Amino acid sequence: MMSTRPPPKSVVLVHGAFVDGSSWRAVYDLLTQDGYCVAVVQNPTQSLQGDAAATRQVIDAQDGPVVLVGHSYGGAVITEAGIHDKVTALAYIAAFAPDKGESVNTLIARATPGAPMPPILPSADRLMFQDRAMFRCEFGGDLPAADAAFLADSQVGWGIDALAGPVTEPAWRRKPSWYLIATEDRMIPPVAQRAMAQRAGATTAEAAASHAVYMSQPATVAALIREAHL
Repeated sequence: MMSTRPPPKSVVLVHGAFVDGSSWRAVYDLLTQDGYCVAVVQNPTQSLQGDAAATRQVIDAQDGPVVLVGHSYGGAVITEAGIHDKVTALAYIAAFAPDKGESVNTLIARATPGAPMPPILPSADRLMFQDRAMFRCEFGGDLPAADAAFLADSQVGWGIDALAGPVTEPAWRRKPSWYLIATEDRMIPPVAQRAMAQRAGATTAEAAASHAVYMSQPATVAALIREAHL
């Protein structure tokens, strides 16, 4: 007898630069408590194509339709990987949303005059890190000091090829998208977030939060993801 149960509600979370997938824990907890099947990608952040491939592997493993969620650089990853047939919607959380041929580097080069510059140190071995002393102020000013210090001291190197990798086919041109703008963001200027969201035709929401909005306001982020799953 054929099952009449609806397909599982699946969410795939993609982290950005300098952190790993464990930074999604609070959002993960909220969504799993609501019955969502949630998978977290541990993308290496070495190259855009490598991270998109890692994301596609996780999407492949899901049983039902997927809402694909990306924070920061993870937005470029979901833009590249989101054309996957199982992906029904995209959710950008204070994230980059490049168009065809654009990279994160392209979008950074268009930074708003006078906007704060992320405290990224000169690269060594083609990997970039943030200045630890500036990490809390720039990345997560609304996080507890101890949490921000841990993130600063456990950074994952961001590869030059991830920064410069161009998107080949932007998923937001095919799939509906949602965008959460962090209005106190010092990594990606809010005006740039609004412009990317508008270009993508995304349904938008705003939160008075730092770049680390998915950690400081997980309930707000989870609510946007639930809306994308309707």
